[in-house]
Amino acid sequence: MKVLDVRSNTFESDFEVLLMRGKMDMKEVSFIVQGLLDEIIQNGLEAIKSHIARFDSWEARHFQDICITPQECLKAYNDLSPQLKSALHLAYDRIYAFHQKQKVKSWIDCEENGNILGSKAIPMERAGLYIPGGKAAYPSSLLMNAIPAIVAGVKEIVVCSPTPHNEPNPLLLAALHLCQITEVYKVGGASAIGLMAYGCKEVKKTDVITGPGNIFVACAKKLVFGDVNIDMVAGPSEIAIIADSQANPLYIAYDLLSQAEHDEMASSILISDNAKLIESVKKHIAEILPTMPRAKIAQASIENRAVMIHTRNIKESIEITNTIAPEHLEILTKSPFDVLPYIKHAGAIFLGEYSSEPIGDYLAGPNHTLPTGGSARFFSPLGVEHFIKRSSIISFSSNALAEVGEACALLAQCESLSAHAQAVLTRLENVKNKKG
Repeated sequence: MKVLDVRSNTFESDFEVLLMRGKMDMKEVSFIVQGLLDEIIQNGLEAIKSHIARFDSWEARHFQDICITPQECLKAYNDLSPQLKSALHLAYDRIYAFHQKQKVKSWIDCEENGNILGSKAIPMERAGLYIPGGKAAYPSSLLMNAIPAIVAGVKEIVVCSPTPHNEPNPLLLAALHLCQITEVYKVGGASAIGLMAYGCKEVKKTDVITGPGNIFVACAKKLVFGDVNIDMVAGPSEIAIIADSQANPLYIAYDLLSQAEHDEMASSILISDNAKLIESVKKHIAEILPTMPRAKIAQASIENRAVMIHTRNIKESIEITNTIAPEHLEILTKSPFDVLPYIKHAGAIFLGEYSSEPIGDYLAGPNHTLPTGGSARFFSPLGVEHFIKRSSIISFSSNALAEVGEACALLAQCESLSAHAQAVLTRLENVKNKKG
């Protein structure tokens, strides 16, 4: 595991490499992805079926073959153990309660002169959720994407998730039943994004697509943006941990490995001003890693994408963290809430040693679909607002027009837009004549 020391002459160049972690080279895959999207636009379901055979190793002969029925989801839900069913409901309830607080409200403001101005919040009519299912299945991602859509009031929710060898994940099916989602397709990767963005004879297009995925999914979302809205273009998962001498090195080791086991491209970053802590964390990782079921994946991530940064003090740790703008940030210091005001860029912030990042992945409540690769500088976590659009409301009275009409016309004339100016002046003249 690489250790960077801010005192080193090579730190700046080494740190620049770390900052490039989110630069997925979409140039290499964009041609392939655009080809897949074009096939869906031109050939619809036939293209989807060919993509399933090509990428998921099974043959779909009919439209019904790619559908997951409500009956399948109900059976999977009924087959859950009581403990797992309880855990799923606990996660659902906590996530729902958090997102309920994000509800966007319409508002209207009536001014004294008769003006009525406002904003009308309107749920998207149809939302598409992409749930990964390649190296692992993620029922938690379904809850995190579906619940804000449900809270927003979206009427139609469609889910796409890959099913290699035509073997759906039972827990995902159970979660679909819990969320009462009945339109589900066994389609993955860029093909799923294309299906939700453009539709086909059998499937209506959506208005917004959310959910994480690999580079092909990210590239597809970027290419369809504009034809449909998206949440963000997210890359591999990542965690940064600010720690001081008070932090527990075993906790840190497990939290870093919790990201490394996602996939080979995940990034695990420790930032500390304590050299002993860094060495202790390295030792724990070396001991734990070989025992993990996904050791091969975690090993590749730790060797190629993990970094420990030795700083001079906590202030420098904070500055470096803000430059990284991590997806997940844990603050494991003596007084984590004293550090919080200085954090400017992070997708989700976990404070204190009992706030492990996996708690946020499953049931803390806030969304785990987060900006990655430094995009936390300008993107926010997935939320209810991603499933709502707003329309402005404008109603001017004659008195209001009399007050501001000439100024409006003058601004239009300055831009050489005469019809704009006359549209106002004609009305203004009529108002003056009525008053006269």
